[in-house]
Amino acid sequence: MKITGFEAFALPKRSQFLKITTDEGLCGWGEPTVEGKPATVAAAVHEMSEVLIGRDPDCIEDIWQVMYRGGFYRGGAAFMSAMAGIDQALWDLKGKRYGMPVWQMLGGAVRDKMRIYAWIGGDTPEQMAAQARERMAQGYSAIKMGCGVSLHWIDSHAKVDRVVANVAAVRAAIGNDRDMALDLHGNAHRAMAKVICSEVDQFGLMFIEEAVLPENNDALREIANHTHTPLATGERMFSRWEFKHLLQQGVVDIVQPDLSHAGGISEVRKIAAMAEAYDVAIAPHCPLGAVAFASSLHLDFSTPNAFIQEQVHELHDNAAPVAFVKNRALFHFADGFIGRLQGSGLGLEIDEEAVREAAARGDVWRVPQGRNEDGSVTEW
Repeated sequence: MKITGFEAFALPKRSQFLKITTDEGLCGWGEPTVEGKPATVAAAVHEMSEVLIGRDPDCIEDIWQVMYRGGFYRGGAAFMSAMAGIDQALWDLKGKRYGMPVWQMLGGAVRDKMRIYAWIGGDTPEQMAAQARERMAQGYSAIKMGCGVSLHWIDSHAKVDRVVANVAAVRAAIGNDRDMALDLHGNAHRAMAKVICSEVDQFGLMFIEEAVLPENNDALREIANHTHTPLATGERMFSRWEFKHLLQQGVVDIVQPDLSHAGGISEVRKIAAMAEAYDVAIAPHCPLGAVAFASSLHLDFSTPNAFIQEQVHELHDNAAPVAFVKNRALFHFADGFIGRLQGSGLGLEIDEEAVREAAARGDVWRVPQGRNEDGSVTEW
């Protein structure tokens, strides 16, 4: 079998699908994207595909090495996300070729079902609490929320009080027998992160995510001295070499690589194994579409230190995890868990006609731009 073609489709809701075709009629699907910049990643996929046409798609590790090392310059969001989508599609192809799910090819299942959590938003404590109750009614047992404020380098304690009020309202809404996490989204700098992490310690959070931006991960050691809550990060880290330095610091409890950004299934599997050696859990980041979500779950089902899986949309209608998928029952959700995925490869039956129609509309999501009260740029 030989690779004969690559085709990328920019889709709504942050997603971009990749179809890799072969001379024997089999195809594999991946999801290479950087949210808001699909064309950049598509260009990287195109350049990488030039040296992969004619290759045997079974040689996943060698192809990964060619993509990573063969271009001399390596790493970063665009390159690693392009590689991630190609890698996902190759695993999908291989599973279809040999008639087994990806989790089986990764060594077999270590669990029967995977716990997942949902995202809640809102601008007020009341709105956040209402969304939290709604997620519990939908069957989730864990949620994640943002802090609800924009933060300057040094900010007022009134802002901190608003964060605390938001967290308190959600905790009261779901009770102490359900789990919740707080995502600071890199919105806080070291000084404010210390204060916020200390103040929310009282609420028994599952974890605090991206207390600071990943380029400031060296500050996590000091932040860890101000909280007993597990610290999580990694959605904007792209290779095992970046995670190596983080793990060596010994201050992170949960790593969150994204299977559409951090080199795909092959690379995140290695990141997870490295984290296991440091007694660190993995909870893959996934605010994207069905291929990224399925790829994450296949890794989860075969990875001992995976403990929970993100998805930020509802698992029904045309929300991202099920949009463009014909066999939506693949994602069997009950009591806060998704059952082990079945079928060959990633198990997805992609509605290619719908994919092509959506891509033709050109409805591409863009990253919101935030500013502080004084007009200076802040993080989203």
